[in-house]
Amino acid sequence: MQEVGEVMHLANSGRVIVRLNSEVPEGQILCDSNSQKIAKVTELIGPVSSPFASAIPLTNNLRKINGKKVFALDQAPAKKKSRRRHR
Repeated sequence: MQEVGEVMHLANSGRVIVRLNSEVPEGQILCDSNSQKIAKVTELIGPVSSPFASAIPLTNNLRKINGKKVFALDQAPAKKKSRRRHR
C-alpha cells in the first residue's frame, strides 16, 4: 500500500473529498491504514499542482474517516465492461 493523501471533508453531495499527494487514477479504491476500504475515486478536481479527488464513500462511518490518511490498494482499478454486444 502507498499513502496517497488525506480525507478533507464530506461534501454536501455525499462524496468524500481527499487532498492528494500523489497521482491516482479514476476508479482507484482508497483504504485506511488497516486496509479497510474507505472510498472509490470518481473524479480528480482542482489544480494539477495540488489535486483533490472526489470519491464515493464505501463505509458508513464517515465522521470517523475525516482527517485520516488514505492509501491506494495495490490492485489496479477495475475497468468498465462494454454493454454493447457485437454481432
